[in-house]
Amino acid sequence: MQHGYGLGIPRTVEEACDPRRLALIVYDMQVGVLSQIPDAERVVANVARTVEAARAGGFRVFYLRHMGIPNEVSGAARLRTAMTWQRLDRVADVTPMFLRDSPGFELDPRLKPSAAEMVFDKITMSAFVGTPLDLVLRDCAIDSFAIVGVAMEVGIEPTARHAADLGYLPIVVADACGAGHQGAAQRSLEGLAFAGDSLITDVETICPLLTAGRRGD
Repeated sequence: MQHGYGLGIPRTVEEACDPRRLALIVYDMQVGVLSQIPDAERVVANVARTVEAARAGGFRVFYLRHMGIPNEVSGAARLRTAMTWQRLDRVADVTPMFLRDSPGFELDPRLKPSAAEMVFDKITMSAFVGTPLDLVLRDCAIDSFAIVGVAMEVGIEPTARHAADLGYLPIVVADACGAGHQGAAQRSLEGLAFAGDSLITDVETICPLLTAGRRGD
């Protein structure tokens, strides 16, 4: 740990894994999202293992869910994206996805948040846009987080980049992040590593560090 100007500056995963300053973010582990991931079972198992390690170590855990909204209250950007993802040429053919209370909107049943954990819903790719996540983390004196979930190339990379601009240290647990397109996901990881403001790790490395955490009162 580097120290300067009254600050402790973590530069490694081990230094960052302090439950007083790091949280775990579980990104979009929803039934409808996982159905589009080729290796969903592996991803769920790795995410569940990371969550259990975080709980054992006393780390705060936050879940994000992607929420669709009716076409009638969707703006041009959302409709344009929906047309691209659904491979449509007419906006009238767009089908709203991940509407609240729809089966695909729910978290995978193997990832059940505890009473001490929080779920935030969002309509954007960055977990920090339109949610209370930034406010809650800062109020808990959290300045870094590990992130797991899906999809690397769609939402996890934008969340990590946005977080770095907000002053957080994002730690991407690569083998606990699923992808719809492996090539795009690999480019996302390479881009994050090149930029240097995120750390990249894996389940085998971070889980023992999380388990050993334990927050002091």
